[in-house]
Amino acid sequence: MAKKTSASFSRPKPWAEVATLLVDVAMGRKPADLVVRNGRWVNVHSGEVIAGTDLAIVAGRFAYCGSDASHAIGQGTKVVDAGGRYLVPGLCDAHMHVESGMVTVTEFCRAVIPHGTTSMFIDPHEIANVLGLGGVRLMHDEAMAMPINVHVQMPSCVPSAPGLENAGAALTVADVVEAMGWENIIGLGEVMNFPGVAANDPVMAGEIAATVRAGKTVGGHYASRDLGLPFHGYVAGGAEDDHEGTRAEDAIARVRQGMKAMLRLGSAWYDVAAQIKAVTEQGVDPRNFILCTDDSHSGTLVDDGHMDRVVRHAIAQGLKPVTAIQMATINTAQHFRLEREIGSIAPGRLADFLIVSDLAALAIDEVYSRGVRLARAGRLEADIRPYDYPATAKKTVKLGKKLAARDFDIVAPAGANEVRARVIGVIENQAPTRALEADLPVEDGLVAMDRRNDICQIALVERHRGTGGVVNGFVSGFGYVEDCALASTVAHDSHHMIVVGTNKEDMALAANRLGQVGGGVVLFSKGREIALVEMPIAGLMSDERAEIVAAKAAKLTEAMRQMGCSLNNAYMQHSLLALVVIPELRISDVGLVDVTTFEKVDLFL
Repeated sequence: MAKKTSASFSRPKPWAEVATLLVDVAMGRKPADLVVRNGRWVNVHSGEVIAGTDLAIVAGRFAYCGSDASHAIGQGTKVVDAGGRYLVPGLCDAHMHVESGMVTVTEFCRAVIPHGTTSMFIDPHEIANVLGLGGVRLMHDEAMAMPINVHVQMPSCVPSAPGLENAGAALTVADVVEAMGWENIIGLGEVMNFPGVAANDPVMAGEIAATVRAGKTVGGHYASRDLGLPFHGYVAGGAEDDHEGTRAEDAIARVRQGMKAMLRLGSAWYDVAAQIKAVTEQGVDPRNFILCTDDSHSGTLVDDGHMDRVVRHAIAQGLKPVTAIQMATINTAQHFRLEREIGSIAPGRLADFLIVSDLAALAIDEVYSRGVRLARAGRLEADIRPYDYPATAKKTVKLGKKLAARDFDIVAPAGANEVRARVIGVIENQAPTRALEADLPVEDGLVAMDRRNDICQIALVERHRGTGGVVNGFVSGFGYVEDCALASTVAHDSHHMIVVGTNKEDMALAANRLGQVGGGVVLFSKGREIALVEMPIAGLMSDERAEIVAAKAAKLTEAMRQMGCSLNNAYMQHSLLALVVIPELRISDVGLVDVTTFEKVDLFL
């Protein structure tokens, strides 16, 4: 069995503090800590693959990259023979939310390190919506204790759409100014209030200005197909990237305006294939294209991979392997102004690299971060201890009362035998929804679901202030055929509780169960609990190991299939039904929201 790396991980010293040591090693005056010999150097600066390359590493950084590092080998130098395998920069995820993995930063890192991820840029706006600035600080501090580079973006929109939802907390311009002074804040998280930016909303303008003054990156989120004046106004407001595109023309429009087009492949979002055609078919310069995941389920991380999965997918769409790797390394580093630190194998950079036996398949044999091997043959070698979250981060699910089936009744207009209602339509593998309409029967004064046409009920249960509030509506696309209900306290972005069901008794049981365990996701059917993933940290994250969470999530997925739901990663689709910044129709604690107009609308037409 491989020896575990120590659980104490020190922050790397700045380049300036070790520059003379790097020079001495490069010149052969002092020995390296590690020398890797006989590799094929994937050089993301030149786009070449250079055979017969040696690497000399000291103080966690590359000192020498060239044809012969024998001069850097001393008595205490560890030597690794790459055996002609590829030396690839560690992979970077440019935009992601740890909480979507159902686990903490620590457990997320444990899951993705064997897949070659050595740098992540996380936006903790999920925990911010529950715990405010204090929650951001918790994840910021946890990130700094990791053996890989986990940079934090300060959430920008909490709540994401003021007036259309009420979160558990609110962040201000003053909060952003304060956070810009924290050591590990890399920039501003995705600015989701794109109408506010285009309208010169003072909060959005103030947050962006504070970020620019701090010399940091402004993350974007333009979830609209309108590439007219609202888009131009948004770009002029300062957003530097965007991951919400779904078409080639979206990516091209962003790059032409000086933005970085971030192409995402998450657990449920498949937006790379369509947009990468801007490069493969239309010849657009790939330097301004970046790969990311956005939201990855724990099961995806453990079973399918992370950024390695995204890079393989991009290669399968026709990209050259080196180009795809550039989109997950140097392009990301340059965007966040970190090209002197990460994103390439070159002198002075942190020694984050992979030893890969097959470049096109990105078969990762070994993973190094800061010159230390963390994983081999798909297995984590580093001992990364659990991070203790305080009691204040738990017991955040406050329902205010025990819910009953009658709380999910939808009363019809007086005298109606049938109603025409708005219905949220789920789109498989995409974040947007459709605004549908359906004629629904009325029984004993209550509007009934139409299970034959795949229309069941959705409810948003207020869970931050214990008001007992329940907003009811209808949703289509899950395909449930059995009596059942799925409840989740992961409900982007305000993270109340979303309950979707075909049976009101099960809906009440599911909601109450999450109140008991402090949050998570649970499936009930005919009065019985079928599957449960507990997430006691802010109602968003488990305090268990990633592989345990993935096993519970797999049981949940199978249970959903047994209820008739065949959607890919249906739980992720469920969790976004309250995301009032992505079109077309959503539900929030204030009612149904038409995201094409950013207005509250009635359930009945």
